[in-house]
Order: sequence, then structure tokens, then C-alpha cells
Amino acid sequence: MPTISMFYGIIVRMYYVPKEHPPPHFHVYYGEHKAIIDIHTCEVIQGDLPRKQSKLVLAWAELHQEELMADWELVMNGEEPFKIKPLQ
Repeated sequence: MPTISMFYGIIVRMYYVPKEHPPPHFHVYYGEHKAIIDIHTCEVIQGDLPRKQSKLVLAWAELHQEELMADWELVMNGEEPFKIKPLQ
């Protein structure tokens, strides 16, 4: 699963699994915490993160929603996603 961004100890990844698991989403890892974020709604749809990291990830997702959707299209076609600028 390619890492598309990393910031403040948070790792953002997207799976290459064409046509297999909508809605469009990405995976977030922070220490022992894992979550799946819906790209359209910028909400946690599975798992959990500490409150601070959740706020950072959701703010980042809103800022990069178009890029995340473009990466989603790439992985759904079996292509490697582009890196997305981290939150600074």
C-alpha cells in the first residue's frame, strides 16, 4: 500500500485494489491507531485516531480533496498514486 503523505507522525496510504472497495477513501496510521477516511465527506468511517491527529488529518483531507480523488482514480485503475503535500 503506497504512502501518499506523512506529517506529524501520521502516515496516509491508499490501497491498489481496483473496483473492490468503495466509497473512495484512504487509510491513516498513527502509532497503534488506524482509521479509514471517506474522501467525499472527510469523515472517519472506520477505526479511530486520537482527537488531535483526527483533526489534523480531516483538515488535511479537506485541503487536498481533489488530489485525493485523483489518486483514488489512479489506484482504481491499478496505477501508482501521486504523493500529496503534507500538512505544515
